[in-house]
Amino acid sequence: MTSDTTETTGPTGTTGDQQAPSAATGPVRPVVARTRDELRTARAELDDGDVAVVMTMGALHEGHATLIRRARETHAHVVVTIFLNPLQFGPREDLSRYPRTFDADLEICTAAGVDLVFAPTPDVIYPDGDPGVRVSAGPLGDVLEGQSRPGHFDGMLTVVAKLMHLTRCTSAYFGQKDAQQLLLIRRMVRDLDFPVRVVSVPTVREADGLAMSSRNTYLTPSDREVALSLSRALQAGADAAVEGASAIRRAARAVLVREPLALVDYLVLVHPETLEDVPEWYHGEALLAVAARVGTTRLIDNVPVLVGPGGGARETFADH
Repeated sequence: MTSDTTETTGPTGTTGDQQAPSAATGPVRPVVARTRDELRTARAELDDGDVAVVMTMGALHEGHATLIRRARETHAHVVVTIFLNPLQFGPREDLSRYPRTFDADLEICTAAGVDLVFAPTPDVIYPDGDPGVRVSAGPLGDVLEGQSRPGHFDGMLTVVAKLMHLTRCTSAYFGQKDAQQLLLIRRMVRDLDFPVRVVSVPTVREADGLAMSSRNTYLTPSDREVALSLSRALQAGADAAVEGASAIRRAARAVLVREPLALVDYLVLVHPETLEDVPEWYHGEALLAVAARVGTTRLIDNVPVLVGPGGGARETFADH
């Protein structure tokens, strides 16, 4: 990750672009750490053990800011990581095309009250090159997004594990929009006994309903109109939740078939912990999820639903 801002190392070993608080300067810019040593020194300054982390790949938007503000509400300190993880990109995915907006990202972090930004380069995270040992997502990582992006979730879990260790966080905040990622992180934390609380935050949407994503910057105005069919399909499905699983699927599909320019990869109604299709008689929590290619951009979205009597959309599932 690069920045146009020149940073100098301060006397404490952290980068010297932090501003002292004053009425004139307004919010305090967070300390920026680029190396493990800088992170270690800056993290030591956060003497309270209550530290939340928000992990990002940069190109921050209001969805990330919402995660930061939610973490800020209940934690003494918030760390944001900005790292474009090469392990999460497959051979057909253009890592170089991903937007890099570090200066704007830092402004968002400043306004949201972040204490520390860790923005390493790949050689800092993977000093020996591609890691020989990685965290495996297992069968849950082979379906839905994992089927379209083989190895993606192994790369994601590997870097999340490393960043949890490096930041020594007590809580980690993730958005409901990346539902499969959220599920896998929760399973990793539980199965491997990480001393970290995983907190989910509801999906943040644009005024027109489009789920906020760094990839939205790739959409042309006409692409964006097509992309709205995804959130509309999910809403239609959620509105039919009280009628059961079949009604949810029918209502969502009816919206998508009217938009042939949205090339649907999958539209599924699955159990939120197993990701298996729920049967037609099912009542309870489920995840209605969609993935489609719009123009040159692959988009995902989902909505948690309660299927059956009293059913409808939910913002997110209860944290475990």
